[in-house]
Amino acid sequence: MHDDVYELLDPADAPAPRYGSAALSDLLPTLAAGLGVPGFHGTLPLEPADRVCVFLVDGLGWELIRANPDWAPFLTSLMPGGTPITAGFPSTTATSLASVGTGLPPGRHGLAGYTVAIPETGRLMNQLRWNPPVDPQAWQPYPTVFEQAHLAGIATAQVSSPLFASTPLTRVALSGGTFLGRTTAEERMDRAAAWLAEHDRALVYTYLSELDAAGHRFGVDSDEWRLTLSTVDRMARRLADQLPPRSALYVTADHGMIDIAPENRIDFDEDWELSAGVALLGGEGRARHVYAHPGAAGDVYAVWSEVLGEQMWVATREQAVAAGWFGPEVDERVLPRIGDVVAAARDDVAIIATRSEPGESQMIGLHGSMTPVEQLVPLLEVRG
Repeated sequence: MHDDVYELLDPADAPAPRYGSAALSDLLPTLAAGLGVPGFHGTLPLEPADRVCVFLVDGLGWELIRANPDWAPFLTSLMPGGTPITAGFPSTTATSLASVGTGLPPGRHGLAGYTVAIPETGRLMNQLRWNPPVDPQAWQPYPTVFEQAHLAGIATAQVSSPLFASTPLTRVALSGGTFLGRTTAEERMDRAAAWLAEHDRALVYTYLSELDAAGHRFGVDSDEWRLTLSTVDRMARRLADQLPPRSALYVTADHGMIDIAPENRIDFDEDWELSAGVALLGGEGRARHVYAHPGAAGDVYAVWSEVLGEQMWVATREQAVAAGWFGPEVDERVLPRIGDVVAAARDDVAIIATRSEPGESQMIGLHGSMTPVEQLVPLLEVRG
């Protein structure tokens, strides 16, 4: 531990997501309001359209587009008329997809991290893989915006990989209307555009995951990642070029990404200070949920604050909730899923776990926290 004088980061000073004004959870409610779906009100300054497509690219951070204009000329050309919005906390896929689909912050829909504790069993649940399985309806009981749009007579569809057709995450976050499984990126772009053209009032969602996979494996400062970005750019242009009249395309993402060097990774499994008193380590390297043994929460918070408090925002559950990290409200059923201690990286650092998370610990590109490169995602518009 430190023997010198140091200054802890204040959780209240963390740049919390802009829920209710400019966050991912505000996108579909704004679009639904523009389509006349009852019960929704727009908070984003978007002009209504009769036919709307949301194209979500996994891992396409706003700052990453800015840093690579030559590899994404079409997306870059849209940025002057676009804006960054915030993903939500943590900035991770399962959480963000649930925020998109339900129009709710994480504190309401309850997918509050990459892995979180199941309060009834005391086991960690991977919310991306839905393992171990829990009842999806009990875990996330709110209807999706897609379901409500479908009931209001809007032709609603999701165009994605056939592998995602019936997964629990799809059920709780993206269900409603028609699922159209298409394998290739080109097929998804073409089918999404065709769906808009086939219906007078439509809402369609389509998704690509390859950029995120390239970032995790090779890092965002790699030729492999940039080549994948160029493919994403071509797919966005392909979809935009096919937009029918009275339509709008919105390109967005679930999070950005940052490369973390090996020397800036702290191995929880080999660190006796950080692991003392900890029953479960949840979340991911840049955004940790720390679950303490009974009676040890105070000591765990004190140690994590002392060891990491100059590099990470370290908060108790109550502090993180009060600071609005998970939204302005947190449902009672969601509170125990949040760690007794929550740690979000400010600096270029990650808390890995080489024994319990061997695959994740080897990833080069990471995400999850509230820094601009992870948190800011694009909202780029093309009108048909």
